[in-house]
Amino acid sequence: MTHDVGDAPYHAHIYYAAEERSVAASLRDKLRAAPSGDPLSQLRFVGELRDHKAGPHITSQFEIHFDERLLPSVEAELAHSGLRVLIHPLTLDDLGDHTYLGRWIGEPVELDLTVLDPPGINQGIARFGKTDF
Repeated sequence: MTHDVGDAPYHAHIYYAAEERSVAASLRDKLRAAPSGDPLSQLRFVGELRDHKAGPHITSQFEIHFDERLLPSVEAELAHSGLRVLIHPLTLDDLGDHTYLGRWIGEPVELDLTVLDPPGINQGIARFGKTDF
């Protein structure tokens, strides 16, 4: 997968507790319905609410995929939600993406790092813009 400068692939994982599910659903719906001209209308993928463990994510979450150039708009919108968020690039270092390359909005949540791809492989790249877990 090749990308122009500013179009490096990114994921954001938006976490929610049971009592925050309606906030997460509203945010997801807003992201999916962003009007043309809004930078958020250029998100590559907005996933389903996952009320169960998915990959390294043991807390309920949904994910979005976007190009790096959208990072300021995405960060602002997600910070405004009040939910906890992990934003990370997609590189060939899956562990690095979910740890030192990622950044948190709000309090970090625990991740199961034992299920991440070994260095040199990141299966998230293959599903970028197409599917979540």
